Amino acid sequence: MKISDKVVQSLRMLIEENHMQVGDRLPAERKLCEQLGVSRSSLREAISQLSSTGMLVSKVGAGTFLQQLPSNWSTYQIVEPLSNLIDEDPAYRFDVQEARMILEGGTAWHAAQRATAEDLENIRQCFDQISHFQSMGDDDQAAIADAKFHLAIAEASHNLVLIQMMRGLFDLLQYNVVLGRRKVYTEAKRYDQLYEQHFQVMDAIERKDPDAARKAVCGHIEFVVQQVRMIDEEEARRHRASRLNRI
Repeated sequence: MKISDKVVQSLRMLIEENHMQVGDRLPAERKLCEQLGVSRSSLREAISQLSSTGMLVSKVGAGTFLQQLPSNWSTYQIVEPLSNLIDEDPAYRFDVQEARMILEGGTAWHAAQRATAEDLENIRQCFDQISHFQSMGDDDQAAIADAKFHLAIAEASHNLVLIQMMRGLFDLLQYNVVLGRRKVYTEAKRYDQLYEQHFQVMDAIERKDPDAARKAVCGHIEFVVQQVRMIDEEEARRHRASRLNRI
């Protein structure tokens, strides 16, 4: 790997770690060189590469600014084709759920060990928002809050790679949550069960019990998978019965 490519990775990590937003100005060149431990020529080449992709923009006399978040690339490059697969092949959503169990089991495990008071407050707010929007019958906002709840747990893991993966797949996660909610959240009983499952995940993290947190989040996702499969089978049976009645 070229030095400039390594500097590109370091710059992206710095942006993630500092939670920079579009429009924010990067530190001065001299300070960046000191922070990253690189030469000015390597830094300038890396900035040039990121500018060519649209992520950064340099303004003469003003500095270098963040023009596009790294996660936006992942959303465009990964989420769109994967979302198309979900539309074309409904069974594909189960692959997404399997991937979620692997990824989110790990983030919950680490979050239970590393979550700060601020992290816990963020998780709690997302949890409360799910209930708030659900009680209002606003399924779209409830789905967003649901996805943010899982993202907040990933952020509480303080593992940059896991956070990047979850942020990059956030739109796909939200899309998957919406599909699941259309089926599973149609009955009050199931909503109560999912509410309790979200609470168990949050409670395990607050109690700093990593094994319980991982078990709770994986159990929650597995429950959704089983419920969706059961509902799909029921719909298929009704469809077959309807066709027979028309014969």
